[in-house]
Amino acid sequence: MIRIPRFVPVLTALALAPVGPALAQGVPDTASGMLVELNAAAETPAGACRLTYVATNRSETGLSEIAYEIAVFDAEGIVSQLLVLDFGAMPPGKTRVVQFDMPDQPCEAISRIVVNAAPGCVRAEDGAQSPVCLDGLETRARGAIQFGL
Repeated sequence: MIRIPRFVPVLTALALAPVGPALAQGVPDTASGMLVELNAAAETPAGACRLTYVATNRSETGLSEIAYEIAVFDAEGIVSQLLVLDFGAMPPGKTRVVQFDMPDQPCEAISRIVVNAAPGCVRAEDGAQSPVCLDGLETRARGAIQFGL
């Protein structure tokens, strides 16, 4: 398995929207969880596919680490790679935009990406693993590449 380090974040923004009533009433963090969107896929001059993700921690749990293991499927539906994408730390309410380059992988050769596991989902308060990264995960995709669980 290849671990892809975070590419230089293009944008890091604090979500300024008010916290919804469900969070204010103390609903467990797994009820709101994470939102991860595959926002864009573009070829780089070096022949890599640059994937842009927008991730939002919609929970009340601050995370010192978020990493997702993904399976990349080629145009024929065969798993071509298993990767770990490191999103870094995310406090509650934080939205982060990050990019990952997949060397020697043209974007048109990717049919879908599936979240396989969350090997790095660590609570900031105590360093323990948290279920919030998978139990409350919502995925979205823009463009031709499917992205889901």
